[in-house]
Amino acid sequence: MNDEGVTVDCGRCVLRGISCADCVVGALVDAPRPVEWDETEWRAVQALSDGGLVPELRMTPLRRTFRDKAA
Repeated sequence: MNDEGVTVDCGRCVLRGISCADCVVGALVDAPRPVEWDETEWRAVQALSDGGLVPELRMTPLRRTFRDKAA
């Protein structure tokens, strides 16, 4: 998260389809496109999760790896 909030892009999550039922995004919104929460909203979501009222954010972004190519 940065100072401006958090953007959750389910299309870039490696757990998409595997852990959606256990993710706060699936519990709160139907997210076919990225969800953006400002800092206040994100803190509220975290408080709900910490209190056990909604699941935690499960998003794990895809990471690209680049291999060095021999010349």
